Amino acid sequence: MTLAKARAALRKHADAVKAKTYAGFFKDLAGDEFLGVTSVLMRGVAKEYRDLPFADIEPLMHSHIQEERSLAHSILRLQFHKGDDRQKTAVYKFYMANRHGIRQWNGVDDSAPYIVGPYLWERDRKILYKMVKAKSLWDRRIAIVTTWHFIRNGQLDDVYALAEQLLADREDLMHKATGWMLREAGKKDMKRLKAFLKKHYANMPRTMLRYAIEKFPEKERKAALQGKF
Repeated sequence: MTLAKARAALRKHADAVKAKTYAGFFKDLAGDEFLGVTSVLMRGVAKEYRDLPFADIEPLMHSHIQEERSLAHSILRLQFHKGDDRQKTAVYKFYMANRHGIRQWNGVDDSAPYIVGPYLWERDRKILYKMVKAKSLWDRRIAIVTTWHFIRNGQLDDVYALAEQLLADREDLMHKATGWMLREAGKKDMKRLKAFLKKHYANMPRTMLRYAIEKFPEKERKAALQGKF
């Protein structure tokens, strides 16, 4: 299990046509390159190299190749999920120490809910309230997307508390992420979601609102866009 072999295994599945398609999902490529490896094939490589040591995962996390970063996250997710408490803590600390390698929204979405969320489930979550105020867009996105794990397990307080702090955020990617988490929270408690939207309708970014009400019945969605809940 070496870094060079993991990279070679990933490149065996490269597809130039898919690479061009995947690049189109991002407004700003930020110098990224794409191999065009599907998520299914990615998971296969991750399983094969699940025992890759942190020293070899670190270069992948900081790579300018999209799929190399995704491979790192997939491996860390496996190591976290299958590890004991000591291993979970090690993975969490390693991930947090190297999170500045994240360069796109998908890097947050394929890692934070599956590593940060489970780790903080029975721990103090003050780190999220610090990160939601950070200058880094990706730290702020980690803070809100991490709550997906809490939401799935029926705990909604953090998503609403963090969403309130993001109402004035200027980044469209944050509006989308926050609206997405609000939508997920609504699946657990629609009454609470509607109360939150009614309270903050006037100062909520329209993108955030549209994402939050995306699954409303058409009649209710049209009414919500007019502030009627």
